[in-house]
Amino acid sequence: MAIRDSGFIFGYIGDKIGRKRALVLSVMLMAIPTGIIGFLPDHATIGIAAAVLMVLMRMLQGLSVGGEYTGSIVYLAEHSPDSRRGFFTSWTLCGAVGGILLGSGVSALISNILTDAQISDWGWRVAFISGILVGVVGLLIRRHLPEMPEDRSADKPKSPVVEAVKTEWRAMAKVIGFNIANAVGFYMMFVYVVTWLIKQVKEPRSDALDINTISMAVLLVLIPLFGALSDKIGRKPLLLFGAAGMAVLGYPLIWLMHHPDFMMILLGQLGFAVLIGAYFGASPATLTEMFPRRVRVSALSISYNISLAIFGGTTPLIATWLIARSHNDLSIAWYLIGCAVVSFLVLLTVRDGAGKPLPE
Repeated sequence: MAIRDSGFIFGYIGDKIGRKRALVLSVMLMAIPTGIIGFLPDHATIGIAAAVLMVLMRMLQGLSVGGEYTGSIVYLAEHSPDSRRGFFTSWTLCGAVGGILLGSGVSALISNILTDAQISDWGWRVAFISGILVGVVGLLIRRHLPEMPEDRSADKPKSPVVEAVKTEWRAMAKVIGFNIANAVGFYMMFVYVVTWLIKQVKEPRSDALDINTISMAVLLVLIPLFGALSDKIGRKPLLLFGAAGMAVLGYPLIWLMHHPDFMMILLGQLGFAVLIGAYFGASPATLTEMFPRRVRVSALSISYNISLAIFGGTTPLIATWLIARSHNDLSIAWYLIGCAVVSFLVLLTVRDGAGKPLPE
C-alpha cells in the first residue's frame, strides 16, 4: 500500500515542485526512519509502542522506495543526451541490485563476526544505524544536483496526478503490462528463488545464497551493458528478447535449477540473469520515453508502482500457492511464462524512443 501511494505523492512532487526536490525528500524519508529503527527501544522497555513504531518506520521506508526509483530514472533521462539515455538510466537498476547485494553483504559480515545471541540482542541494529551514513552521503550528493529549468508552459497542469490519469491512461496501462515480466521475473528468480532452492531442491542454505549472490553480481554487470546496447540497436529488440526468452526458456531453465548440483543451478540462474538483464537494461529509458514532461513523474510513478506491487510483491505468495496446489515444484515456471507472454504482446504496441528526444 505504501509503495502504491508513493506513486501519487512523489509523482505530484516531481512534476509540480521539481525532480531534484523529490529525490532529496525520498532519500531523507529512507535515512531518517532507518536510523530511528536502529535506536528504537525494544518491547521490554516501551511495550507495544515498540511494535507500532517499527511498523510506522517500515511504512515510511516503503513510501520512500516507491518514489525513489521512478524519480531517479526521470531525472537521469532528462539530463542525458538522447544518444546515451539507455546507458545512463540503466544505472538506476544497478543501484537497486547493488543495494540488495550490499545489504546481503552487511548481513553476512555481521553473522560471521557476532554470535546468534549478540545479533538477537543488539547486532541487528548495526545495519540500520550504518544506514544513516549512507543516507547522509546520498543527501549531500543530491543537494548539489542541478535542477531542470522550470516549466512555464501554459498547459502545465494544476494537478499532475489527475492530468496523468485523464490524458495518459493508455500509456500507463502499457507500462503496467510490460512491467509484469520485469516484476515477476526478478522477484521469482532473485528473491523467492533462495527459498525455493532450500525447500524444493533441498540445496544447503549457504549454497543457495552463494548461487544467488553470484547471479546477481552478473546481473549487476549486464544491466549497463544492455542499457548501452539499447542506445545502439533500440529498446524493443532487447525487451522482446527478454520477454520471449523468459517465455521460451522459462521452463527449461527452472528445470535445470531443479537439480541438487551447484553448477547446474548456477547455469540456470545465469540464464535468467541474461534475460532479465536485457529487460532491465532497456526498461528505464523506455519508461521515460512513454510520457510527456508535464506529467512524466506522476504517470510513471503510479503505473510502475501499481505493476510492481500487484505482480512483483505477490510473486512469492503465488509461487508458494502453485507448488502447494499442484504438488509440482516446476509449476512456478508456468506463471512466469504466462506473465512473459502478456508483456511480450504489450511490448509489440510500445514505441521505441531510442535516439529520439523525450516527448514534451
